[in-house]
Amino acid sequence: MRNEYNFKIDSTSEIISKLLSISKEKNHIAILHSNKQKKNAQLPPEYIKYDMIAGVDALKVLKAKDKSFIKFNSFFNSNKDWMFGYMSYDLKNEIEDLLSENKDNIFADHISFFIPKYVLLVKQGKLKVLTHSSKKICTKFIKSLNNHIKKDSEFNIELKTNETRSQYLNKIRDIKKYIKKGEVYEMNYCQEFYAKNIEIYPEELYYNLNDKMLTPFSSFVKINEHCILSFSPERFLKKQNKTLLSQPIKGTIKRGINSKQDKILINTLKGSKKDIIENIMITDLVRNDLSKISLSKSVEVDELCKIYSFENVHQMISTIKSKISTDISLSDIIIAAFPMGSMTGAPKLRAMELIEYFETFRRGIYSGSIGYITPFGDFDFNVVIRSIIYNKLNKYLSVGVGGAITHLSNPEAEYEECLLKIKPIIQTLKNKKNAR
Repeated sequence: MRNEYNFKIDSTSEIISKLLSISKEKNHIAILHSNKQKKNAQLPPEYIKYDMIAGVDALKVLKAKDKSFIKFNSFFNSNKDWMFGYMSYDLKNEIEDLLSENKDNIFADHISFFIPKYVLLVKQGKLKVLTHSSKKICTKFIKSLNNHIKKDSEFNIELKTNETRSQYLNKIRDIKKYIKKGEVYEMNYCQEFYAKNIEIYPEELYYNLNDKMLTPFSSFVKINEHCILSFSPERFLKKQNKTLLSQPIKGTIKRGINSKQDKILINTLKGSKKDIIENIMITDLVRNDLSKISLSKSVEVDELCKIYSFENVHQMISTIKSKISTDISLSDIIIAAFPMGSMTGAPKLRAMELIEYFETFRRGIYSGSIGYITPFGDFDFNVVIRSIIYNKLNKYLSVGVGGAITHLSNPEAEYEECLLKIKPIIQTLKNKKNAR
């Protein structure tokens, strides 16, 4: 049982800045930031529990590349404590008879979690710290958070890609042939933007980018050599007591320069037959996934194809809920729903096979999930999109981006949508001050 101590803070941004500052000396830290206090970053309050939740320093660590679910269950059941970490997309290979044989430059584990020394919870301007340490030691830790992360750092990083625009367009046309033959109805195709042999300060990069992205599932995770800077607008799965909640995204359009233009763009997205079809297909896939482990007739769609506006884009989001029994294990839930349909397509298995065939890079952490687990088995996980993955050992930086391909997809439009999604990342890495 952890001790609970309360502290005063000036703002969520301040405590995040301080945590990022000490992160430079830490091997294990996770900061999950909802940006609730920011305009254009909000989902309804009932969907977001904390302004920020963080885990600092590792008491125990779980890393696995095989038998991951057995090790995951054993680790959780033997500790029953807070856990922070990630599940990589390659975990799929332990759920289905699949392989990941594309080039890997990140070298992530299938599952990587740590039990933190300190758990920090910020809600409504109040900081709560959960720790096994004494109040004296905890207070000393909080007082040690003196420095702030540097703002407006210079990066000057030019991203490259393994495929040209023309190659991308041809691949989308080829994927549509498989769709026409009926092998898949929808497939999420991704490409990688990358930089080799670069040294960055990921903490500063995250702090600068978050102000430009302002997403509800923003995350900074550092586990040894792996740094994940995620500016995700999408929730994979949340468990609270007996309720599961999933919020897949399909449908993206840019923000306008004013409210009048925003209204026009929102109506355009609302009326987009292609985006509606994509969203409904994935919603149905999620319903099917959750039905495997949910109580009979408990799977419900609360919101279908609802438009939410964020700092840089408008998104079409659906919300699916279900009820589960108390005897369902954490791994049973994950196995039923992972990887998320929004990052695979439908049917899921064939889509993943085609993803491996068409893509040129190993997704790894990208398309996986970041989140936390409570001692009671509740959890909240995002979808790792709009993210930077950095391996400090080999100095490799990776940014994956993609979208759902259907029979209605226009290759040129799909390419432009990819660029729209990562525009703030590209601009910030180039140090363009006008990144929005």
